[in-house]
Amino acid sequence: MKAIQLVIGTILLASTTSAQNVPIDFEDTGNGANWTWTVFENDGNPPLEIIDNPDMSGINTSCMVAKFTALQTGNPWAGCESMHGADLGSFTLDANTSTINIMVWKPVISNVGIKLVTPSNAAMVELLIPNTVVNEWELLTFDFSSYIGQFPYDSEPVDQVVIFPDFNTNGRTQDNICYFDNVWGVDSVTAACNLSVSESDLTNFNVFPNPSENSATIQSKNLIQYVKVYNTLGSVVLEKDVLSNTVSLDLTEFGSGVYFVEAKIEGQTSIQRLVKE
Repeated sequence: MKAIQLVIGTILLASTTSAQNVPIDFEDTGNGANWTWTVFENDGNPPLEIIDNPDMSGINTSCMVAKFTALQTGNPWAGCESMHGADLGSFTLDANTSTINIMVWKPVISNVGIKLVTPSNAAMVELLIPNTVVNEWELLTFDFSSYIGQFPYDSEPVDQVVIFPDFNTNGRTQDNICYFDNVWGVDSVTAACNLSVSESDLTNFNVFPNPSENSATIQSKNLIQYVKVYNTLGSVVLEKDVLSNTVSLDLTEFGSGVYFVEAKIEGQTSIQRLVKE
């Protein structure tokens, strides 16, 4: 039986006062993967790709990331942008929303840029921060607090984010494949894709109904010692110490999406997927 490995990171979502769809983590049940990203100023404009994380080491072991290919023939300011309103949502730029983390993986040292745009397509100039390491994940933090109350953010919300993964004013000598992830996210992420589960592990207990709405039941022929429920980022969202063959789970506070139920039964840990409708 393979061991089940769960390395749990603390996932703190950005606090907002309006409808802001963050963090942009590109996970199946998260934000960004199904957005309408438009690539610009990049010669043939190869599309933004959402792929498996190619380097699950260091600060970012999340499952999915964005891949941006900055072409040698593209402009230095080549980038990608979300769709107005529909993707990012609409929010006021204030103290709760003006700090933006982003994880980047790049083969070169160059600026990373972020621009915040309003529904009228107005924006102050993008902020630029260079990465300091290559070929590994690095966290960059953008501080837009000086833009609070300035035109156009004094009268309009933000409803679009523009990302420049390789704002390379020195010119590119090659195509640079850059990855980014966890925009408006935290300083480290571990995800449930780190789970390694044998098929026999999945037969130790049942979860029903699955999909579930407001409640689910775990049932095993042997005594269940504890139950933990994880979201797709690997955070524990529910935990119970029990000594019973049946456990009820209250899902009323859970958002819709995929969760992972871990149960310890007679000293052995098993896991199953649970879908919350």
